[in-house]
Amino acid sequence: MARAYTPGLMVSALTRHRTRRLLPIAGDVLVKEGDAVQARQIVAQTFIPGDITPLNMAKLLSMPPGDVPECMLKKVGELVTRGEVLARTKGIFGMMRAEYKSPIGGTLETISSVTGQVILRGEPTPLQVAAYLPGLVVSVLPNEGCVIEADVAFIQGIFGVGGEAFGRIRMACRKHDQDLTPDLFQPDMRDAVVVGGARVTHEAILKAKAVGTAAIVTGGIDDEDLEKFLGYNVGVAITGSEQVGLTLILTEGFGEIAMAERTFTLLTAHEGREASVNGATQIRAGVMRPEILIPRTGAEQSATAFAPPGSGYLEVGVPVRVIRDPYFGRLGAVSALPSEPAVLASGSRARVVEVKFASGESAIIPRANVELIEG
Repeated sequence: MARAYTPGLMVSALTRHRTRRLLPIAGDVLVKEGDAVQARQIVAQTFIPGDITPLNMAKLLSMPPGDVPECMLKKVGELVTRGEVLARTKGIFGMMRAEYKSPIGGTLETISSVTGQVILRGEPTPLQVAAYLPGLVVSVLPNEGCVIEADVAFIQGIFGVGGEAFGRIRMACRKHDQDLTPDLFQPDMRDAVVVGGARVTHEAILKAKAVGTAAIVTGGIDDEDLEKFLGYNVGVAITGSEQVGLTLILTEGFGEIAMAERTFTLLTAHEGREASVNGATQIRAGVMRPEILIPRTGAEQSATAFAPPGSGYLEVGVPVRVIRDPYFGRLGAVSALPSEPAVLASGSRARVVEVKFASGESAIIPRANVELIEG
């Protein structure tokens, strides 16, 4: 049977998922292998060194650089508090002394008798890493972090903004093709992961922020509304670090596009359950997709078959999503894989796939313009 390799998005009712929780610099790991952890539990922590503040003490106290070390009231490595006297001149016969008070709190890092410069290092900033996914610690990386494993319902989106968020799933829309509008956000959706159907508007996002919603998961958004929300054009940058008040995940793409029924049905089945979501997206090399993770219990696992690992192979019968115009966002199944390249409307030649949509319509589409729906 003819087949080809192509990337795809995972939509699975039950799969075993691992997540690496790592510190950006060496620090302390607070869990051990075999520990059960909760999503918001801190599993590792470290301290980011503070900014440096150079001080030209020789100029500040009008003295030769060589005299600076003996006028310092603090030694290298000692802590300094904001407003504390850092240096004092001897004055004339013990009188008319000049002194300098520290502008910041931190640590005295260096004193130079050559330049008369003093460098203060600001107070370190604590950095903590949460488990993100409730599960079992299966591996500990000393001074770096850990690996957590759990059985989850797993949904990958196509694009997102905003970082990690947690909350109970709330269905705002009752149909997969219903737009997510401002009137659908209620006060009791505070800290919730709100699921829409089709397009979310900029006004709806503003209402969600006012309500205090943790995250929005929906089918699509107009690029103009996304730009209004962010305040800039996101381009092809890596997302996930935006400080915009909530996390937004699109399951299908941009424009008037409905969430896939399969995805909507899966989310509906888990309404009221806690979910961990992350909007981080990277389109280029090292592809990273936004995700929704819903932990599953032992009883639920026995009633649901585990999804086998995705093969990544494009073959007759597998479900796919079209990711380019003129069929952007439409779902169908592979009906044929012609072995020879075809001439496209642009005049170029490319390997193609024949996709049959739910409506019964078929279309010939470049293989690069489709992605698998795995799970």
